[in-house]
Amino acid sequence: MITYVAALVLVLLFLSSAVKILNEYERGVVFRLGRVIGSKGPGLILLIPAIDKMIRVDLRVVAMDVPAQDVITRDNVTIKVSAVLYFRVIDPNRAIIGVENYLYATSQLSQTTLRSVCGQADLDELLASREKINTHLQEILDKDTEPWGVKVAKVEIKNIDLPQEMQRAIAKQAEAERERRAKVIGAEGEFQAAQKLSDAAKIIGENPIALQLRYLQTLREVAAENNSTTIFPVPIDLLTPFMQMAKMVTPPPPGGTTPPAA
Repeated sequence: MITYVAALVLVLLFLSSAVKILNEYERGVVFRLGRVIGSKGPGLILLIPAIDKMIRVDLRVVAMDVPAQDVITRDNVTIKVSAVLYFRVIDPNRAIIGVENYLYATSQLSQTTLRSVCGQADLDELLASREKINTHLQEILDKDTEPWGVKVAKVEIKNIDLPQEMQRAIAKQAEAERERRAKVIGAEGEFQAAQKLSDAAKIIGENPIALQLRYLQTLREVAAENNSTTIFPVPIDLLTPFMQMAKMVTPPPPGGTTPPAA
């Protein structure tokens, strides 16, 4: 009985070391007596106990945070820049043989590259052209990690921390820009209004009856209001005949001579 139990235990140990199951997103790099024989999987993998050794490699996309880095921009502004890196393994053999730890190596490379690229740009370029900086970072990292069998899919700058003095300066600059735009818009509005008034004056000058129509429209608007006192502006042209008649009937001054009748 003891012999059967021992044999069963040996068989179970043999199967546990010889049979491996890999998921769909995994690959196994197999070494035989220290020499790589290739990657296998997914599914059921058979190994030779004590001779074969397998290392699992995950092929899924890895999202890695790049810690905030102290960067001095080209215009000598000290900032902190953090990013996020998306990459995956495309060649399991090179990811195991080409570098000791591809996760650690990719993390360190992303930090140094982030400092280098951001240090070559101005602060305004970092704030306004972030997509361009992201593309440049992705191209550099993808080229450097290609020998490791790693594909960098995307790099995104996550946050840019500015000093308090620089934040106040940018806020003042933005406020001044808004005031400038408001003044420009106000000046354009006044110019357009003056131009319209000039056009209206030309039309009234060419058609005097238009002035009378405008006068009647103004009277209607004033009458529609609940005012206790209403002032009627009278054109001077309406009073000219009465003023001439008044001059004709005015008596001569004392001691003067009467002008001869026409």
